[in-house]
Amino acid sequence: MNRTYAPIFTIVDELARCGMRHAVTSPGSRNAPLALALAGDPRIEAVSVIDERAAGFTALGMAKASNTPVAVTCTSGSAAANLMPAVVEAHEARVPLIVLTADRPPELRETGAGQAIDQIKIYGSFAKWFVEVGNHEPTRDTAVHLRALACRAFETARGGRPGVVHLNFPLREPLAPVPDESFDAELWEGRADGGPWVQVHEAASAAAAGLADGMAARIPEGARGAIVVGSAHEDVAEPVARLAAACGWPVLADAISGVRCGPHDRSHVIAHYDVLLRSEEWAAAHRPGLVMRIGDTPTSKPLRAWLAEAPQLLVDPHGVWHEPTRTAETIVQAAPAALCRALAARLEQADGRPAQEWLAGWREADDLVGPCLDATPDPFEPKALVAAVDAAADGAVVWVASSMPIRDVETFLPCREKRLHVLANRGANGIDGTVASAAGAAVATRGRVTLLTGEIALLHDVGGLLAAKRMGAELTIVCLNNDGGGIFDFLPVAGAADPRLYREHIVTPAGVDLERMAALADLPYTLAASADDVRDAARLPGLVEIRTDREENVKLHRALFARVAEQL
Repeated sequence: MNRTYAPIFTIVDELARCGMRHAVTSPGSRNAPLALALAGDPRIEAVSVIDERAAGFTALGMAKASNTPVAVTCTSGSAAANLMPAVVEAHEARVPLIVLTADRPPELRETGAGQAIDQIKIYGSFAKWFVEVGNHEPTRDTAVHLRALACRAFETARGGRPGVVHLNFPLREPLAPVPDESFDAELWEGRADGGPWVQVHEAASAAAAGLADGMAARIPEGARGAIVVGSAHEDVAEPVARLAAACGWPVLADAISGVRCGPHDRSHVIAHYDVLLRSEEWAAAHRPGLVMRIGDTPTSKPLRAWLAEAPQLLVDPHGVWHEPTRTAETIVQAAPAALCRALAARLEQADGRPAQEWLAGWREADDLVGPCLDATPDPFEPKALVAAVDAAADGAVVWVASSMPIRDVETFLPCREKRLHVLANRGANGIDGTVASAAGAAVATRGRVTLLTGEIALLHDVGGLLAAKRMGAELTIVCLNNDGGGIFDFLPVAGAADPRLYREHIVTPAGVDLERMAALADLPYTLAASADDVRDAARLPGLVEIRTDREENVKLHRALFARVAEQL
C-alpha cells in the first residue's frame, strides 16, 4: 500500500464487490497500478492484450457475451485514443464498458512531457459518464468517496441505457507497488459483509396493465400485421412467440434477435423475409396494417423499405429512437418480454381466433428459399456461412462480422431448434475489432466461439488474432476470401467507377496468404471448397478459408433472388 496504489486497490475492490468479473489490460508504465490491481484481484479474470484497439474490443466482446460491465485499462497518451473505436461501438450498441485510463498529473500536462495528451472527456458524447478521479489526500473520507464512485461507475455503465463510463486517473509516483509503512490499511477497508458500498436497486420492469390494454385495442381480430424483432437487449423468444400466436402474425426475426433459433415455438417465425421483400410485387401484396417492432432496427434494406410504408409501434427497453424510416406513430419504453407477455394475455382473453391465411402465406413463401439456396452451386458464400452455423454446438456463441457476412446471415440463416447466441457489432456497423470481440466472448463464456468473417475484416484485426492466441481464446474462424471487399460489388459504385481505381481503392484486395496467418496464430488451417467441407472443418477450432469469386458471388445472389421471385 502506498498513496498511488491504495486508491486504485479501493476502486478495484469495489468494482469486484459490485459484480465485475472480467477486465482487460494493456502494457504501460503509467497504468501499471491499474493493471496490477485488476490482475491481482482473485475475483476478476484479467487478460492482457498488447494492442489497445484490440483490448477495447476484447472487453466489448466480454461485456456483450456476459451482459455485465467489463473494465479495460490503458496507459496515457495515444493509448487512450486507440480505445475510441470500441467506445463508439459500445455506446451505439448499448454495451456496459468501464474505461480506466492512466494520465499524467496536472503538473505534467501541456509541458512537453512524454505520453501526455488532453484526455479530459476524450471520448466526448460517446461516454455516458466521465470522471477525473483526481489526486486526494489518503484519508478515510477519500476512501469512502472512491468506494461510492466505483459503485456509481458500475451501476451507471449497466443501468438505464447501458454504455461507457470513463474514469481518468492522473497518477503520480510511485508507480511501483512499493510499501509505505506509514499507511493505515484500515482507512481503506470496505463494508465488513463483503458487499458493495452502495446497493442500487432498479424498479420492477413489469409492463403497466393500461399500456397493454391500449396496445391490444390496436390489434383487431383478423388484422394483417407483423412483429419485427431486432436485438432487444434481453431474452424475448418465448414472449414474442406467445404474442405471435395470440394475434396470428408472422415474426420477422433478425438473426441476432435470439428469436430465430432455439427450442421455443418458432411456428410464426419467418427467417427469409429479406429475400421475400425483394420482390416488389410480393411486398406490395403483403403490406401490413400495423407493425410492432421490438428493439434495434434489423440490417435488411428491403425490410426497412417495407417498414417505411407501414404504421409502426416501437417497443424499446430504453426508449431509444431506432427509427430510420421516421414513420413510426408510437414509441413505447418498456421491457419487451414483460410487455409481450401482458399483451398476449389480453389477446388470449378475447373471443375468436386469429385468421390463419395471412400467416400461411408468409410461411409458404419462406419455405421457398431453403431449396433455392441448396440448389445454388458451390462455392457460394451464404451456403458456407449457414454450414458453419450448422457445425456450431448447441448453446454456442456465433459472432458475425459486419459487411456481407451479417447481411448473408440475416438473409439466409434458417430457423433452428438449436440454441445459438448470435452476436455482432451492429452499433456503429464497422468491421473494427471483429476478431478481438469474438475472442472476448470466448473468454467470458469459457467456450469456443464460431466467427464468420470476410478476409478484409480479418486482416483489419490481425492484432485481435494475436490477442486471441495470447489469451487462449478458442475460436473457429470461417473466412470468406473473395479477394477484397465483396459488398461493394453489390453497390452502384462498382459499375460507375474507373475499374482500376475501384479495385485499388474501394475493393482493396490484399493478397495475403491466410494459411500463413493461421500459422502465426497457431490455428489449424483448412481450405474448404464446398458447404460440406465447411461443415466438417468448423466442428473444431481453426481457420477455415473459402475462396470465392466476387463477380460470380453477385450473379449467384441475384439469380437466387430471381428464382424465388418467380415462384412467389
